[in-house]
Amino acid sequence: MTPDELLTTTRSVRRRLDLRREVPAGVIEECLEIAIQAPCGSGVPKYHFVVVTDAGKRAAVAELYRRAFLEYRQRQPPLESGLRESATYLAEHLHDVPVHVIPCVNGRFADSGPAVQASRYGDIVSATWSFMLALRARGLGAAWTTIHIHYEREVAAILGIPADVTQAALLPVAYYTGEGFKPARRVPARERTYWNDWGQTR
Repeated sequence: MTPDELLTTTRSVRRRLDLRREVPAGVIEECLEIAIQAPCGSGVPKYHFVVVTDAGKRAAVAELYRRAFLEYRQRQPPLESGLRESATYLAEHLHDVPVHVIPCVNGRFADSGPAVQASRYGDIVSATWSFMLALRARGLGAAWTTIHIHYEREVAAILGIPADVTQAALLPVAYYTGEGFKPARRVPARERTYWNDWGQTR
């Protein structure tokens, strides 16, 4: 794949995750080595990745994810039908996804103000996106999810994550089924890009 193709066809994969095919630990490690080369603002990344392959722990995390998903669905307006089906499928099958990866950030900074939050999340977001790109280049898919964070403490207890570490996401990882992916339908960038003043288009 060309860089442009990789960047425009890396999707959140839910229904097309292959739940039966084993993912070698070496592939995950290789992708994470690529991920940590992502740019970071501080120069010293303050993040970690928790890789969960143990079936019992995956099942326990998935149960909390399902609970959070059902609560979210009751509170929020209905999702668009395709996304609703895809999200529901993942919630129902998360325990079967062979690898869960939870990116984490050192510290608890919810009350630290926007500058600190932007800095801390900025590092882990770029590294996690690089991880997803590396997976895609090797025929694996992932979905960026955060709904489990409603039960972050319970997930931390299952996985032994320290209390002073913040979970940023949960990525279900597996080989994907079928052919490759196409660019998604998006609002053109020019309609969301302002020059020099908010609302000023070119």
